[in-house]
Amino acid sequence: MTDKSSNAMWGGRFAAGPDAIMEAINASIGFDKRLAAQDIAGSRAHAAMLAAQGIITDSDAEAIREGLLTVLSEIETGAFPFSTALEDIHMNVESRLKEVIGEPAGRLHTGRSRNDQVATDFKLWVRDQLDAAEGALVALIRALLAQADSGAEWVMPGFTHLQTAQPVTWGHHMMAYVEMFGRDLSRVRDARARMNESPLGAAALAGTSFPIDRHMTAQALGFDRPAANSLDAVSDRDFALEFLSVASICAMHLSRMAEELVIWSSAQFRFVTLSDRFSTGSSIMPQKKNPDAAELIRAKIGRIFGANVALMTVMKGLPLAYSKDMQEDKEQVFDAADNLMLALAAMEGMVKDMSANADSLEAAAGAGFSTATDLADWLVRALNMPFRDAHHVTGALVAMAESRGCDLPDLSLDDMRSVHTSITQDVFGVLGVHNSVASRTSYGGTAPSEVRKQIARWKDLLG
Repeated sequence: MTDKSSNAMWGGRFAAGPDAIMEAINASIGFDKRLAAQDIAGSRAHAAMLAAQGIITDSDAEAIREGLLTVLSEIETGAFPFSTALEDIHMNVESRLKEVIGEPAGRLHTGRSRNDQVATDFKLWVRDQLDAAEGALVALIRALLAQADSGAEWVMPGFTHLQTAQPVTWGHHMMAYVEMFGRDLSRVRDARARMNESPLGAAALAGTSFPIDRHMTAQALGFDRPAANSLDAVSDRDFALEFLSVASICAMHLSRMAEELVIWSSAQFRFVTLSDRFSTGSSIMPQKKNPDAAELIRAKIGRIFGANVALMTVMKGLPLAYSKDMQEDKEQVFDAADNLMLALAAMEGMVKDMSANADSLEAAAGAGFSTATDLADWLVRALNMPFRDAHHVTGALVAMAESRGCDLPDLSLDDMRSVHTSITQDVFGVLGVHNSVASRTSYGGTAPSEVRKQIARWKDLLG
């Protein structure tokens, strides 16, 4: 077979044959150029340490420092000539540094490897994303607190199985999401604390014979300490997996809230009105106002879940220490981080802008016999009735009201006494939805007084 026919078999962009395929599969510069700022920060810290330890001269360290600043400026202004042939961001930066400063650039890589270099860069990038996620979660929680504060006394139906269960308050429902996103905030902070160990100086896998100071570079880069085992340091991607795990749980919470906003903004519910900034119209139906931002949040979550599964799959079969498989770690994390931050920002915007329709909430709160549990509780408290008996009596009264097409408060006292003779006029004091929510004063309950306590607690926590 001729070279021409052999090359043709590769087709398209790989017409040049196996060399082109190897370059394409091996290169990561197309995506890891996002690590440029972290790569240069790590190199500057490493060069300063090498000079402090007498491993390179001060003049070489100064040339490296100035050269790296030049390279960073070129990248930030879009003037940097990225090369696929140089594989990754590390080699692209080092090659350009040599062009800028000459021979001293060759001393930068003393006492380190691309293995610890990429682990350090990636950790720094993930740490930045955790910091960004923390800020976004705090902003979302504040938006939810504002909604809860404004509607602490508004009644609405609480649901189980999406069926009317008991009346709750709008503030209580908003505070449920505060608790959920608060746990996400806690996980973000935990993950950041756990991952804050520096791989730099672990070299390829065994450390180095040069008298480096890993504590110095760790401190310079804002790490709490250097990683304690060089083999683990270059093998570890737990920090990326934990970020994806935290992101997946947070994304699930975002999706649940997005689902409720889609339902609540429908013409059948009319619980909330979303702002025009986070809605779209229909191309043919002028009456439509579609909750597209909420729907897209709900959909984008699949990409975050997918990234988590993908990286777990990449890592699950790898022996220590570094394998080229680990090049596949970054695209998953980059995509998940982008979509998480977008989803958090969109949700914060929707929550800040949305208007709860208090009248619609209250009208729905009393429907579906939502105070039936209050009636059963009253029978227990006032008549000393065993709860199972009270449940039976209440069920009979619900059936009576349902057959007459009315709600429980619309039954007369005689109607109720026809089911149980000991019922008194006092029962009507617990059947209104406002009475119902006001009575739920147990810690964490839906009573406005309890909701305001939780709002105050969270405002203190956030400072």
